[in-house]
Amino acid sequence: MKHILSILALLVVLTASAAEPTREYHPINDGWRFYFADALDSDNADYITLPHTWNANETGCEGAMKHTTANYLRTTWIPEEWQGQRIFLRFGGVQSVANVFLNGKHIGEHRGGYTAFTLEITDAVRYGEQNYLRVVVSNNMRSDVLPVSSNMDLCGGIYRDVELMVTPQSIVSPLFYGSEGVIVEQQTANDQRATGVAHIYLSTPEDHHVVNLRIIDPDGYEASYRSVKASKINPERSINIPYDINNPELWSPESPTLYTVEVSIGDIDEPIDVVRIKTGFRSITMSEDNKLCINGKPYAIRGVNMSHDRQNYATALCRKHIDSDLAIVEELGANAIRSAEGPHQQHLYDECDRRGMITWVDIPFTRSSLGFSDICFYDSDAFRNNGIEQLKEVVYQSYNHPSVVMWGIFSLVWQRGSNIVSYVEQLNEVAHSIDKSRPTVACSNSDGDINFVTDLIVLRQDVGWMKGRLTDVSIWCEQLRTNTAWSRLQPAVCYGEEGISKHNSETIERAKRGERNLPARRQRLHHESYIEQLNKTEQFWGIWLDNIFDYASSRRPYGMCYTGLVEYDHTTKKDIFYLYRALWNESIATLHITDKEWQYRRDTLQQVTIYSSLGKPTLTVNGDDIPVHEMGRNVWRADSVVVRDKATLRATVEGHTACDSVIIRASRL
Repeated sequence: MKHILSILALLVVLTASAAEPTREYHPINDGWRFYFADALDSDNADYITLPHTWNANETGCEGAMKHTTANYLRTTWIPEEWQGQRIFLRFGGVQSVANVFLNGKHIGEHRGGYTAFTLEITDAVRYGEQNYLRVVVSNNMRSDVLPVSSNMDLCGGIYRDVELMVTPQSIVSPLFYGSEGVIVEQQTANDQRATGVAHIYLSTPEDHHVVNLRIIDPDGYEASYRSVKASKINPERSINIPYDINNPELWSPESPTLYTVEVSIGDIDEPIDVVRIKTGFRSITMSEDNKLCINGKPYAIRGVNMSHDRQNYATALCRKHIDSDLAIVEELGANAIRSAEGPHQQHLYDECDRRGMITWVDIPFTRSSLGFSDICFYDSDAFRNNGIEQLKEVVYQSYNHPSVVMWGIFSLVWQRGSNIVSYVEQLNEVAHSIDKSRPTVACSNSDGDINFVTDLIVLRQDVGWMKGRLTDVSIWCEQLRTNTAWSRLQPAVCYGEEGISKHNSETIERAKRGERNLPARRQRLHHESYIEQLNKTEQFWGIWLDNIFDYASSRRPYGMCYTGLVEYDHTTKKDIFYLYRALWNESIATLHITDKEWQYRRDTLQQVTIYSSLGKPTLTVNGDDIPVHEMGRNVWRADSVVVRDKATLRATVEGHTACDSVIIRASRL
């Protein structure tokens, strides 16, 4: 009975000390009017709901990308009772430059299309009446806002959520680089202890405050508590509160444990302001044999690059889209996602935290591989400062997500003209000065010193695609391992080329730059060869596939980049999706006959490829058994399959119910 009373008393204390919310959040995604800046007036403005972009098209189309400036208008009623409080506007993302006006007053500008930002509008508000909000948005390419070159379309618009936030006068600042104002630095994370410092940024008219830090474990118990008296408060300087947790439950891909960090101002039972965030405690290291380790355990990274758009919506995605995309990544069996060329909306990282998915977040410092004359770096103060500003926003906004394990510094930049390496070094130093717990990384397709700046490097390879043979990747691996200089790197590899399921060809020829014929069979053969050779070496800490989904790229022949494992609708899976699912996902049975779209064939003698994670398949053609042989792990092939007129191909595996079939026609002309 005494033990039960003690537990009840503890629960009462915990419940009593749980601070009540002190802020109001009001989504304002509806009721907007939209028109382009070159229109004569707003009389014919369209009524739209956010998220919104003016470049949402069904399939991507050559020359269809519109780079321009547009206006978003909205009236918002501000009640009288909000007087004496502070009011903020928070934008989840506007691409790429936003200027915000309230009642004709310029509130602020934000430069960068992938990060959130918050502006205070308190002094411009009219209480008890309608307020007129205008956001002027431009997605024009310019030399002082990254990216200045990109494979991915910058679709423009207010393409993420917007909300009004009403707060007390003294608050944890929402203005610190678009973050929540609480940065939980991790210094030690093991089974015995988790230690570190919570950096808290306040925005207050007062010079003295009591600041409380509570960390609550997944079961609702208080794992750490500390209170400090802060004086001479500066919104640009953090209040630092150390924490120490005994026997923590660590976050890992297998056990994605999350703690609640609660920061409050004033009396902990009746606080002035409260902010709560979720985070997890874990360590990130690299082993001597080049393996990424979380809490000392090595992980073989099976990663996919993820773009930012989809059919019919372009970049104006909702949470349901992120959830369905993650379900496809999990079905594939990948354990890591790269937010290519810029961060996604925060919901992606919330879900990766919860699901145990490892993530890599880029800044938009990149160059399109399509234009030889493209400039990706302007050696100007404006360019440099914008890159540093966007880097800080990326890091601070995603800092508390345990699923984020590395910061991407650049992607496929070109070392010509001005000294780009010195700028990469500067960005790398800034990332390390903010966050010492995570490594930096870059994706590179060039030689030279630029590959030795970041902690990790991912080498983009296309050997055997436009030059050489597919088997040359093994030679490249050996050269990388034995070269004195390059052997010092901590490398992973990235690869992937284009293929369209409806493009078929009787013969497979080497790809040519700008080519419009992109047969999926050539893409399939490329991936089969690469993964078979890479599976024979353990020199890379990860394999990254480019890309999980096809994405819009208006400068390409069809207005699309077709490197994805899944088509632009984010639903239709290509052959190569089933290749990697057979290799990476042991929990789902995979039995897949390739080249189903190639229904009408010229030759009566055919070759049939089957992906099977269940063991050796049985192939029948019109009911007759055809011998198959193993080409690689989970890849089987039948040569010299005779097909006259019409044939039904059926694949089964003895002892399993899984089957796959296709009907093809062939006749020698």
